[in-house]
Amino acid sequence: MTTNVNYQRELEKIIDGLRGAEGFSAPSLFLHSCCAPCSSYVLEYLSRYFRITVFYFNPNISDVSEYQKRVEEQKRLIAAYNEERRGAAPGGEMPKSPAYEGEGFLGHPISVVEGDYEPGRFFAMAKGLEGCPEGGERCFRCFDLRLRETAGRGAEGGFDFFATTLTISPLKNARKINEIGQALAQEYGIAWLPSDFKKRDGYKRSVELSARYGLYRQDYCGCTYSKASRQG
Repeated sequence: MTTNVNYQRELEKIIDGLRGAEGFSAPSLFLHSCCAPCSSYVLEYLSRYFRITVFYFNPNISDVSEYQKRVEEQKRLIAAYNEERRGAAPGGEMPKSPAYEGEGFLGHPISVVEGDYEPGRFFAMAKGLEGCPEGGERCFRCFDLRLRETAGRGAEGGFDFFATTLTISPLKNARKINEIGQALAQEYGIAWLPSDFKKRDGYKRSVELSARYGLYRQDYCGCTYSKASRQG
């Protein structure tokens, strides 16, 4: 019997626990990002409570020009967020206290790491699953591929948590993503940050932020199979 878990509520419980802890210090989060639009709300939301390093690792993006366009948009958004944080902080400097959540605090500075672009890894993973419908087993294995790399790198880097922006999409299976993340947490010894970012109007907010920053919004996940599916 499958138990329905409210992953957004689980995330809020973790955040409330962190904020209520004596001597609170914002934990570090290694956050896999699928694209700038999806990360926009997630970064706005979580950067108040976590010191985030965005990990851009998406070998599923088949076309190199499409990959470059998306990764540059990701870096541009993070640069804009960090500039706004500096401008809003007293004296133009980010507050030294990691627990600072005072008036005007937009969030902690955000770092970004670009993973290796290795589409061959995706195609090797997808072998034999080319005919799977969108949202099926091929997608689940793609989630595992990207989250496995995130968990491994996050553990090696000594991060407190790892997570992904993927759950903001109404087209992605949040339950499956969280199940994969939880299993990898056990395997790699790093805490998984549960999420269902589409809740609380998260997806709606990401659309608003994408318009505000003029972000490129793609209409497919990036792989050649999803592109073919969209084209009919």
